[in-house]
Amino acid sequence: MKPIIEFRNFSFQYRTQTEPSIQDINLKIYPGEKVLITGPSGCGKSTLAHCINALNPCSFSGKTDGTLIVDGKTPSQEGVFGMSKTVGTVLQDTSGQFIGLTVAEDLAFALENDAVPQKELFERVDRAAEIVGMTAFLKHSPTELSGGQMQRVSMGGVLVDDVSILLFDEPLANLDPMTGKTTIELIDEICHTQDVTVVIIEHRLEDVLYRDVDRIIVMEEGRIVADEHPDVLLSGDVLNKTGVREPLYVTAIKHAGGVIRPEDHPQHIETMQLEPYREAVRSWFSQAEAPASKKSGRPALALEHVSFSYEESEPVLKDVSLQIEQGEMLSIVGKNGAGKSTLASLIMGFLKPQSGTIRLNGEDISPLSVMERGEKIGLVMQSPHQMISKPMIYDEVALGLAVRGVPEDEIKERVHQVLKTCGLYQMRNWPVSALSFGQKKRVSIASILVMNPEIIILDEPTAGQDYRHYTEIMEFLKKLNEEMGLTIVMITHDMHLMLEYTDRAIVLADGEKLADDTPARVLTDESIADRAYLKKTSLYDLSVRCGISSPDEFVDRFIAYERAKGGDRI
Repeated sequence: MKPIIEFRNFSFQYRTQTEPSIQDINLKIYPGEKVLITGPSGCGKSTLAHCINALNPCSFSGKTDGTLIVDGKTPSQEGVFGMSKTVGTVLQDTSGQFIGLTVAEDLAFALENDAVPQKELFERVDRAAEIVGMTAFLKHSPTELSGGQMQRVSMGGVLVDDVSILLFDEPLANLDPMTGKTTIELIDEICHTQDVTVVIIEHRLEDVLYRDVDRIIVMEEGRIVADEHPDVLLSGDVLNKTGVREPLYVTAIKHAGGVIRPEDHPQHIETMQLEPYREAVRSWFSQAEAPASKKSGRPALALEHVSFSYEESEPVLKDVSLQIEQGEMLSIVGKNGAGKSTLASLIMGFLKPQSGTIRLNGEDISPLSVMERGEKIGLVMQSPHQMISKPMIYDEVALGLAVRGVPEDEIKERVHQVLKTCGLYQMRNWPVSALSFGQKKRVSIASILVMNPEIIILDEPTAGQDYRHYTEIMEFLKKLNEEMGLTIVMITHDMHLMLEYTDRAIVLADGEKLADDTPARVLTDESIADRAYLKKTSLYDLSVRCGISSPDEFVDRFIAYERAKGGDRI
């Protein structure tokens, strides 16, 4: 069979760089295949994707060497528009792809530009909407849609053009676990029913492997270091060596001393042959130590019967009560639209509750202004670009103190101290633009820490980051929690983060508090997971299939073992 995508000795170097971002790429992808490309940030996987759809070098200029043929075409010659007829790209931030005022207009955009006759246009829009399950939303504005629905419209927008290749760039980054699961199901269905080739760029390996992929291509430092069937790749150590997080059930079996073999089909925990490993896993569980119970601390923040709605007929939060203890590190989870971000806005004073009370150290904070609350409770937004407003690192971290009229000598002392804590002191006179995304995240945290808050709330602290950067930021936050006694609250969709780093999870669903329990019990309770759009951990399936009667205890012991081990993290 002739490949639909073929790289031959291919390299690409951006105009502003001194070294190629990808080099010596030899890769063939065949019609109808579903291929996952993974690797740590900066490994070149997005650069590779941008060469396929001609963004490189047509939008981002640079030098190419070697040969790239996509469906018989040379992308650099065809240009972005020419390749869009062959390669449909769904971006990580799907909101950036919307053009029309309604879903139907957005789906029809490419057809209108091609002057497709109206009757055919309507038929093709209806067909695309049906494929992605959005027929009932054709008259809705894209701004009314959830993250998962936006993803579906973006897919429909490229399918309407009858493309041969679908290219997904980090499709799971902004989705709650259940919506991500549904997205992977839809991608799989489209691959098998629409005669398209699918290429997925994603570092959340276990989530993508919810459905079969034909091959996994692992990249590191601009080169392909592995191109294997998932069963073969999961049996080796390439993932650990390159900093890609392997599925949790694979890690657990290895902890138990198991040596995973390709013939046992480890791609899915549901269908993996576990007979060779069952006794080893059961033995490990019986010997592993249970985690020590945490002592209850004094209340730091409490919400009492809080309700809020943007519109009277649609309450966002309904009679929510919860308590956060001093020095705690906890997670708030739930599906998109559950009220998590609204809860943070109420705590910070951006919004006022319709009823109920919010207390800090037992005192009602309703009289406090946003600025006054900001001195006690810090909010770190999902993207550092939403927070950073100064060009230089020192000035950015000093800004909050400067606007409050703190003397210059005190500002300098406090800024230098917090930069040392954050590992940024050597860079204090650098421009922010010279930093990596993870370092910018630290700057945004430093700008909050310099105010000496009692509590920090982080909105999706690890969104869109690979395993290496995820670990770097979370270990830093853990250090702040343990050494400074800082109370840390994380709003997250990342179930691994919730398991690994927090001891308590508050679950919101449909504006109500659904659960307040350990992460292990939350993620082994099917009713909670289903209602809150969470995803049961694969450790649950492993323990059940190995005949362990207490899946939540198995998960707890696994996490405790990982924390004590300290090396390879989840």
